[in-house]
Amino acid sequence: MTTKLQKPRQRFAICINTDDADLLTPRMVYQVLPDESAAKSDYIRVIDNEGEDYLYPARYFVLVDFPQPVKRALLRTRAPVMRSVATERSRVTSAQRKNL
Repeated sequence: MTTKLQKPRQRFAICINTDDADLLTPRMVYQVLPDESAAKSDYIRVIDNEGEDYLYPARYFVLVDFPQPVKRALLRTRAPVMRSVATERSRVTSAQRKNL
C-alpha cells in the first residue's frame, strides 16, 4: 500500500500578549512552525518580528485558521523587521545633520 506524503499544514497565530515588544507585537499574525516537544510544554514556535523562529508561551497567542488564499498571501508576505530604538535614533540624528 502506498501513501501520499502530506504537505505540512500551515498554521498561524495572533499575538495577544507579550513581554518583549521588540520581538512580538500584539494583534499581529505570526506563522507557527511545527514543534511537538514545545507543544508538550505549552510553548509554540513562531517566526518573530526579527524573522527568527523562537519558542514562546502558547498563552501569548490564539491559533487561527484562515482560508487557503489568505494562507498563501501570508506566506508570500515578509513580515517587517522591527527596528531597535537605537537604530531609529541614529536615523533621526542623521536626518537632522543633513538639515544643519
